[in-house]
Amino acid sequence: MNIKALIGETTEYDKKVSLEEKRPKSWLKSVSAFSNGIGGVLIFGVSDDERLIGLENSKLIAEKVSEAVKTHLDPIPQVILEIHQEAGKDFIILRVPAGDETPYYYVGDGTRAAFIRVGNESIPAVAADLRRLVLRGAGRTYDSLPSPYQYKDFSFTRLRSVYRLRAGQEMEESDFVSFGLMNESGVLTNAGALLADDAPIRHSRLVLHPVVWSG
Repeated sequence: MNIKALIGETTEYDKKVSLEEKRPKSWLKSVSAFSNGIGGVLIFGVSDDERLIGLENSKLIAEKVSEAVKTHLDPIPQVILEIHQEAGKDFIILRVPAGDETPYYYVGDGTRAAFIRVGNESIPAVAADLRRLVLRGAGRTYDSLPSPYQYKDFSFTRLRSVYRLRAGQEMEESDFVSFGLMNESGVLTNAGALLADDAPIRHSRLVLHPVVWSG
């Protein structure tokens, strides 16, 4: 693996010329952001202008990186730590996969904050970001949550028409439950409310793909 190629091929990376032990937030915020996002790579030993400086005593630094992650991140994310040698120099590569237990918080200096990645920056998550991360960590999406609305109070003529056209059959009330548009008690999910004729919900990230199975 070539570090220059890694830097050039991915936007989800951050770099530090050295380990800032007294300012762990300066780099752990990127670990939080990568875990809360699609993952990323943090490289130690690379300058801001992307010169390969290298590290001294890389094994000790790697141990300190590992300990800082365990001490300051809650929950502790999965990381892959590697000492990499290139051009006669040592580097530490910290690979951070996308996490399943979002949000991942940085805890330290009297603060507890989750970060997200925007461009090449790790910034604090705002309330809307945190709600999304909490739902993701719980294995749920906004569209799957119950809405304040009842199925019986709305009509779905447009949805039924499209379903009839695409599937070649009528859409039954039980299909609304199967497709996650309402629950067994007749309460619409946010997705169901969005698809009503007079939708009381106007904004969503829902994408609907009707599918029919034989039998």
